[in-house]
Amino acid sequence: MTADEQDVAELLAAARAGDEVAFARLVGPLRGELRAHCYRMLGSVHDAEDAVQETLDRVWRGLARYEHREAFRPWLHRIATNRALTLIERRGRRELPTGLDAGATPAAETAWVEPYPDRLMGWTAGLDPEARVLAWESVELAFVVALQHLSPLQRAVLLLREVLGYPAGETAALLGTTVAAVNSALQRARKALAGRLPESTQRRTLDDLGEAARRELAGRYAAAWEAADVDAIVALLTEDVRYSMPPLAAWYAGREAVRGFLLSGPLRHRWRFLPARASGHLAFGTYLWEEERATYVPAGLDLLVLRGGRVAEVVSFLDADLTAHGLPARLPARRDEFAPPPGLSW
Repeated sequence: MTADEQDVAELLAAARAGDEVAFARLVGPLRGELRAHCYRMLGSVHDAEDAVQETLDRVWRGLARYEHREAFRPWLHRIATNRALTLIERRGRRELPTGLDAGATPAAETAWVEPYPDRLMGWTAGLDPEARVLAWESVELAFVVALQHLSPLQRAVLLLREVLGYPAGETAALLGTTVAAVNSALQRARKALAGRLPESTQRRTLDDLGEAARRELAGRYAAAWEAADVDAIVALLTEDVRYSMPPLAAWYAGREAVRGFLLSGPLRHRWRFLPARASGHLAFGTYLWEEERATYVPAGLDLLVLRGGRVAEVVSFLDADLTAHGLPARLPARRDEFAPPPGLSW
């Protein structure tokens, strides 16, 4: 038995005896990984939190029945995956407006993919470099959106095999199926994803830009919005840019369509933008001036997809909780009255 295995065994024994502190120490190091896994499955931070909480409740109640023949981490992943699969059955898959046909009216019960706060990825710091890159890439928006188009089984198999690294036999055991079914589901999942994922990831795009170029682009974009300079905004966009605003179904494609939309409404108002990071992307907390309260109030989280040093897509999550991304609940009228939180930068 290794030292780590001995620590787990001792914490398990204490937790089984009712020691809640020992239980918290036992599951704490795995909570971030579980949340990220459930987010990939469900496309929602809120649903992922529900799934993780239900998982930990079941683990706590099931400690007396836990058999050491199954390692503790796979046991948690098995329970979490099954909870996520149950939620998928109840709530269906999530979408982005750009995934719907242009002009289509979504069903009343349509749920939208949510952005994942980068600050929730702190658990990856202890991983080796290759595993850390894979973990970050697996919460990028394009990947999570593409996952929603897989069947629940394909989604679970792909994530267990290629993100969490379980072999086929162990994946089959976790899902209560056969190795043949796992291999078949993985092949179908890979084929389905092939046409839906960009060639390069956003994290690599940001790294290729470099910190100075990233800050310069972000600064120009925010300044253009705050100055209501539509020409400066459009100059930063690719020709085939897409702009969407979940939960609104409408979306716009191409520079001229985006220009028209911005002039028709958004740029008639006063804005403040604060830097953020979500789902591995450059993002902004957006704040709209409210005259009655003489303050800037949250208006959404704008996530930017970059390509070739320009903005290829903007997804403005109008319902996003900016405080979940480490941003303030409001902004004062004057810049010198606001002190950015520690670590707030592009």
